[in-house]
Amino acid sequence: MAGEIPDFVAQERAGTGKGAARAARRAGMVPGVVYGGDVAPLAIQVPFNALLKQLKQGRFLATLFNLKVEGHDDVRVICRSVQRDVVKDLPTHLDLMRLKRTTRVNLHIPVEFINHAEAPGLKRGGVLTVVRADVELSVIAGDIPDHITVDLAGKVIGDTLTISQVDLPKDAVPTIDRDFVIANITAPSGLRSSDDAEAAEEDASEE
Repeated sequence: MAGEIPDFVAQERAGTGKGAARAARRAGMVPGVVYGGDVAPLAIQVPFNALLKQLKQGRFLATLFNLKVEGHDDVRVICRSVQRDVVKDLPTHLDLMRLKRTTRVNLHIPVEFINHAEAPGLKRGGVLTVVRADVELSVIAGDIPDHITVDLAGKVIGDTLTISQVDLPKDAVPTIDRDFVIANITAPSGLRSSDDAEAAEEDASEE
């Protein structure tokens, strides 16, 4: 589960609109806005290098932050979107949403697979095919899980792993109302080719 809430330090941005945003970028900052919480939106800016470092650490959109802006009370926020340059794929704007600790929010939570060595299907050369590397869950803002765990122990070739087989964190609920597939264990290509050839021979002998 999520531990101590990390700080996200930003500066209040003077002015709004495209002109002010461009000025922030020229100064090596990424403009953004903080909204929600029955409070007026707040224009902010974040040092480009600091934001890029946090983005590279991963799970940025699934992390609850303690926003610190000089002259304003600290507030819990989560990033709802990061706009990027279409050519350079670098951040150009971000939107942060204020949250109460008890607020429920939908987030994409990464999936972690464990006990690969205890899966007979993988020992036989089977392949773990991941259908969903993350799963969208409805979670409580003050208790956002770092990941959900899928146990591969005992799984054989042909097994399918679905969301109903996963022990989800407390108060976490899938946003999709059906038992969807997260991954499956498939036969290695050589074994599949052999099985297909045997099936073809059986069909031919029956004709």
